[in-house]
Amino acid sequence: MSEERTGLVIASHGRRILVETAQGERVPCAIQGRDLQIHCGDEVRWRRDTATDRGIATERLPRRSVLERTNAHGGTEVVVANLTHLIVVVAPEPVADFFIVDRFLAAAELAGIAAMIVRNKLDLPAPPDVDEELANYAAIGYPYIVASTLHNTGIEELAQRLAGQRSVLVGQSGVGKSSLANALVPGLGAATAELSAATEEGKHVTSVSTLHHLPGGGDLIDSPGVRDFAPAIERIGRAADAFREIAALAGQCRFSDCRHLREPDCAVLGAVEEGRIKQRRYESFKRLGRLREQLTPAPGPRQRQRR
Repeated sequence: MSEERTGLVIASHGRRILVETAQGERVPCAIQGRDLQIHCGDEVRWRRDTATDRGIATERLPRRSVLERTNAHGGTEVVVANLTHLIVVVAPEPVADFFIVDRFLAAAELAGIAAMIVRNKLDLPAPPDVDEELANYAAIGYPYIVASTLHNTGIEELAQRLAGQRSVLVGQSGVGKSSLANALVPGLGAATAELSAATEEGKHVTSVSTLHHLPGGGDLIDSPGVRDFAPAIERIGRAADAFREIAALAGQCRFSDCRHLREPDCAVLGAVEEGRIKQRRYESFKRLGRLREQLTPAPGPRQRQRR
């Protein structure tokens, strides 16, 4: 049996992964056992199968963070592991849906991942509400930059912010995530195809999550798991925890279990009425709470009896 080593998962597709060693060697690996779940960004222990010169991942090392989403059945799916930075991309076209932006920011908040916003396609005029929303995000602690791959604007600043981080670009389809990624990682398309093929013994598949090293340091993960997104319901607990301006006031409410909906002496409702919390963000908070209620399984007979 060969010696076990550690490595970084730089591509994952189902039960097949591509592991990169500290020396830069890339080894296609199978995952040992059905219970072991490994995703792009994970660090693993693996050993070489001397018969095939491929690898077998035997253990997943502890994660520092994990970005998760809710699937169509209300279950939780891991998107990427050990992320440090989430970048939400918005643009004038398609029209920005800030409720979707809030879902991404909520997931980052719940996972303890830093987040920022990129206002892409600077060459296109934007409705007034875009600048208003971005100003509000900045006021509550989410920085933003403006960018245009067409005019190479903001790309250097974005690269500087991503240096030393493990990041992922998220946002609505058509906002220019691929263009930004290609500007940040020269030759990204060819590199992605190469990593994808390595996980499937030469077959190219489009659902592979891939990790790319940035020229200025840090990593950028390209993952199809962020295209249709809602935060993991299991992580929500209280929807207020996902909205930092609401969480900051929750301790000032009259009741410790205040839901910030209709309760008397609610500090959050007071802030909404006074304009210190934006009405649209508050509506987003309520929508996330309703989503959690809709997707949380109803208690069975035994659970109801215990209550």
